[in-house]
Amino acid sequence: MRLWRDPLRRRWVLWAAMGTLFLLVNANRLSTAVLSENLMAAFGTTGAQLGTLHAVFFWVYAVMQIPTGLLADRVGPRLTATAGAVVMNAGVIWFSLADAYLVATLARGLIGLGGSVIFVCILRFCANWYRADEFATMSGATFAVAGFGGVFATTPLALSVDAFGWRSTVGWLGVVGLAMAVLVFALVRDSPVDAGFERIEGVPGQETLTTAQLRASLSAVLRDRWLWVISLMLFCSTGVNLTLFGLWGVPYVVQTYDVSVTYASTLTLLGGVGLMVGPPAVGWLSDRLESRVELMVAGSACYVVCLGLIAVVGDPPLPVVGAVFLLAGVMLGTFVLGYSVVKERHPSSASGISTGTANGAAFFGAAILPTLMGWVLDAYWTGELVGGVRVYTRTGYRIAFGIATVAGAIAFCCTLWLYRRERATSPSEESTVDGVTGE
Repeated sequence: MRLWRDPLRRRWVLWAAMGTLFLLVNANRLSTAVLSENLMAAFGTTGAQLGTLHAVFFWVYAVMQIPTGLLADRVGPRLTATAGAVVMNAGVIWFSLADAYLVATLARGLIGLGGSVIFVCILRFCANWYRADEFATMSGATFAVAGFGGVFATTPLALSVDAFGWRSTVGWLGVVGLAMAVLVFALVRDSPVDAGFERIEGVPGQETLTTAQLRASLSAVLRDRWLWVISLMLFCSTGVNLTLFGLWGVPYVVQTYDVSVTYASTLTLLGGVGLMVGPPAVGWLSDRLESRVELMVAGSACYVVCLGLIAVVGDPPLPVVGAVFLLAGVMLGTFVLGYSVVKERHPSSASGISTGTANGAAFFGAAILPTLMGWVLDAYWTGELVGGVRVYTRTGYRIAFGIATVAGAIAFCCTLWLYRRERATSPSEESTVDGVTGE
């Protein structure tokens, strides 16, 4: 079969298999928004406790990013992703059976532990199978796959929960994930050479790094000021998006506009659609224009305006809320270019370390912001309960969106710093980071 004998075709099949795992990661990490009322009623949580239950996934996920980069560079993306998928989906099944808040928190932490390796492994796989001028397109396409997972975690998940209950729905999600782990192990190979092909033209060779080389690469990555600025940018932007679409977006719409969870989920679904459209389109445009930072500045400015609108108005018309969620998903594509900037500043053999470090910062944001917003909502809670679920005030939600707007503004400032540094740095200086030549 030509599809299997041609490495330029087979790589798409292998990427799709790994991408499906990432789809399931995103479905699991964003499911809390639709499940929020079920979880608050099942475990009797406050807003801060629900935020913590949601955020424990991201705490574990974030802490694991540098170790994940090391594993992806040393062990390879195939075995690392397979092991992670098995752990994640065992946690999903355990979560569906949890009978107490502590058990559910531990299970969600296990989901984060397994899911933490998938994205960096896909980026490492892409570095092995795709040219450098295809990387932004592929990282954007990978985020689009995550968008499909985000869409599933909205209205389709809400309808499934209504029909079968949240425990059955989550449990079957874990079973499907285990089946995909087996498929990835059977199909995926770390590089064209491992699959029995010659190296693809234009794709640099990927050596297996020694322990000393791993330490040197990690040291070079951590000394790079650009990496820390991009990490702060991703901390704010990714943290806000995963907090809105993964937790507080649905309760905000339900309680502010007095609509059902299923209806509210159609608005957060627009965020998932934006994630499906924005990153691949922006990545493709960036590769064609050979421009990264300029697009990041423009996108982050739009992002701040959108979030600020809800913070100022509090309860704009629902079509406006839907448009804000859609644009927030689309504009995340400009922040995703940060991964390409980081990768291009370091040797391709250390791409797992560099992208993993930046990705860790993104998920520290997703770990901190949900609980912070939950504390704010609890502070303005009037004591009203409906079906065991806390009902929060519009003032509380406005302040929560104010926090999101401030985070977006910080991300915007980071893109301005990158723009100024890029204009002030000569091309020859850009290619070297503390003695490490980028490829």
